[in-house]
Amino acid sequence: MYENRTIQLKAGTEKKGPVLYWMSRDQRVRDNWALLFAQKLSLDKKSPLSVAFNLAPSFLGATIRHYGFMLKGLGEVEYTLAGLNVPFFILLGEPSKTIPALAREIGASAVVTDFNPLRLKKEWKRKISSSLTVVPFYEVDAHNIVPYFRTSKKLEFAARTIRPKITRLLPEFLHEFPIPVKMPKSGFKASPIDWTKIMLSLEVDRKVAEISDIKPGEQAAAAALGKFVSQKLALYPEARNDPTIDGQSGLSPYIHFGQLSAQRVALAVRKSRAPKESKSAFLEELIVRRELSDNFCAYNESYDSFEGFPAWSKKTLDQHRRDPREYVYNLKTFESATTHDELWNAAQIEMARTGKMHGFMRMYWAKKILEWSESPEQALETAIFLNDRYELDGRDPNGYVGCTWSIGGVHDRPWFERAVYGKVRYMSADGAARKFKVESYINANGVRS
Repeated sequence: MYENRTIQLKAGTEKKGPVLYWMSRDQRVRDNWALLFAQKLSLDKKSPLSVAFNLAPSFLGATIRHYGFMLKGLGEVEYTLAGLNVPFFILLGEPSKTIPALAREIGASAVVTDFNPLRLKKEWKRKISSSLTVVPFYEVDAHNIVPYFRTSKKLEFAARTIRPKITRLLPEFLHEFPIPVKMPKSGFKASPIDWTKIMLSLEVDRKVAEISDIKPGEQAAAAALGKFVSQKLALYPEARNDPTIDGQSGLSPYIHFGQLSAQRVALAVRKSRAPKESKSAFLEELIVRRELSDNFCAYNESYDSFEGFPAWSKKTLDQHRRDPREYVYNLKTFESATTHDELWNAAQIEMARTGKMHGFMRMYWAKKILEWSESPEQALETAIFLNDRYELDGRDPNGYVGCTWSIGGVHDRPWFERAVYGKVRYMSADGAARKFKVESYINANGVRS
């Protein structure tokens, strides 16, 4: 059950002592394969289990919007773990230093962490591996339903190449979770965490306000899942391309912060009474497209740059670098939503105000940044900056792939050639108008009074 989801990053000497789970990407207690594996190790050793989360002083441009949502969710983690007799530590600083230091301090017999394909997280793990001299270090893919390394050992070209590989393995991996058990009491404890003090001590950008109408944490995530499955899932095929229909799941922030397991979502959707078409459409996005994004970031070190684009799109974009642009905007104009295009402005305003943007509009939004920028490199930099600054689910493989799909044709194919875009797929306001009531969307986001 656990071995097929686990990679040993570093071998070590088997010994007695607490097992330390470094919680990072998957910030939840239930439905967490990494926590379950760490608990199994501790029970086998008859040793205590402890969990630590490292709070880095900055992380890829995250603002108080992101830190606030995350910390409130971690407060719930602390409370739930206490009920299982599992101490929870918050560490401040560079994880490559704090995690090995805590492991030495508690005499850890093993360290477990969860999987993340981003370069910074990989680098932290490489440094931690070199510092854990005699302690085994394990990584568990608790984020994907089918662990990324079981799906494929290489960069996949598109959804059509990865889909059969995932589908073949779903019966092995898409099943119910064990429930974490209460650990025996021990003298091994952590001090209570002053979450207010931690929030006030953060030296992060506070200009991007927290989102008050999206409640963080496992319980809120479970409630949001229940509401989506019972009230909105049936609308998904229509809502996926119409931002005026309230049929999106709203689950992306919870999955991004690991407060909700994608596997739990898939199980709930499969069991629902929604039409088969609705379930299939949603599961394609949840499983195939999302896990394709993890594959891209895991096997392409240039996942957030022009160099990471496929060869055909780099060639065609290079050929059209000098094409005249009808409009060229700088970052300030984009961020303030003051372009000539009211539909684009409405999408930017929606994201800045609410921390989310409808999936169809994210594609239109990013493609127009390409059209109105001096170069594809500048366009990608702008799109990633704005996405990561305002979206609650920013700094995520899905976000990087969304931007590179729109601007660089990642996981797409060549289309009809045109100015600026070359053979990268084009989107227009007229095309959007054929799919939904553009005026309603613009008015809803306050572009017009």
